[in-house]
Amino acid sequence: MNLELRSFATFREAIGQKTIEREYDEGVTIGEVLSDIEGEFGELEGRLLNGSGEIQPQLSILKNGRDVTHEEGPETSLESGDTVSLFPPVAGGQ
Repeated sequence: MNLELRSFATFREAIGQKTIEREYDEGVTIGEVLSDIEGEFGELEGRLLNGSGEIQPQLSILKNGRDVTHEEGPETSLESGDTVSLFPPVAGGQ
């Protein structure tokens, strides 16, 4: 199945482009996709998932525009055509 992965800010810099497409087996989860992305782009290792496989708490990971923390977190299942968006922590302002 085909997924579109969108990255923003420092994650986009690490990946080298805003959008990539990847093929996965049916039944893949957000956690499995994030683990694959960490493995493919070494600069992201440990920045998406913590040591126990949970999504790092300061991140926003969206499935089709909805934060996966409101679904099943890393166990959220994906379907062909889904879009996964990766947002790093953002700080700033006064």
